[in-house]
Amino acid sequence: MLVMMLQLGRPGQSRFIDLEQWRSPALVGEISDTTLAIDLDEKKRLYADLGISEYWVIDVRAYRIFAFRLDEEGVYQECEISQVLPNLAIALFEKTMELLDTKTNTEAAILLSKQIQDL
Repeated sequence: MLVMMLQLGRPGQSRFIDLEQWRSPALVGEISDTTLAIDLDEKKRLYADLGISEYWVIDVRAYRIFAFRLDEEGVYQECEISQVLPNLAIALFEKTMELLDTKTNTEAAILLSKQIQDL
């Protein structure tokens, strides 16, 4: 089950999940514009330590998604197909991101939704 619980603060403030109150989500995604190095290093280690099953980093500049699945040793391995969202190919999201050069957000979201329904 995909769960994202964040306590939102003012811009520039940290956001967090209170793991005493909420269970760990199965999938966490980071939208990366200027924080790619941190997202692929520090945050990746943090989420692995928390036991998050899948971690995705969405590189909005390069229209790329780095998707990782936690292995039995607690180490993330890059994956091409989600296990949390069964049989969903990561490449489908990358193709949708590329559409944003020529389509509106709404048009791209509708096309993605139709492709997911066809799975």
